[in-house]
Amino acid sequence: MSQINIHEAKTHLSRLVKEAAKGKEIVIAIAGKPAARLVPLEAAPGKKRKPGRLKGKIHIAGDFDAPLPDELLKQFNKGPIFP
Repeated sequence: MSQINIHEAKTHLSRLVKEAAKGKEIVIAIAGKPAARLVPLEAAPGKKRKPGRLKGKIHIAGDFDAPLPDELLKQFNKGPIFP
């Protein structure tokens, strides 16, 4: 763990972030007093995806992508913005 003054941290932020990403912990100080800590992010615990897990649970209508009725299209295209 290293301590660095805030002015130097602002000047070298990209380098410090790269170091933190590699696992180094950096303390940022204001007037010599520790104020913040720059640490690497922990990997998000992800669940393994299982293809087909929702098979049979989702239904999409056969006419899902069929053209809309003319009356409904007219409301979308030429209807008032605020009814």
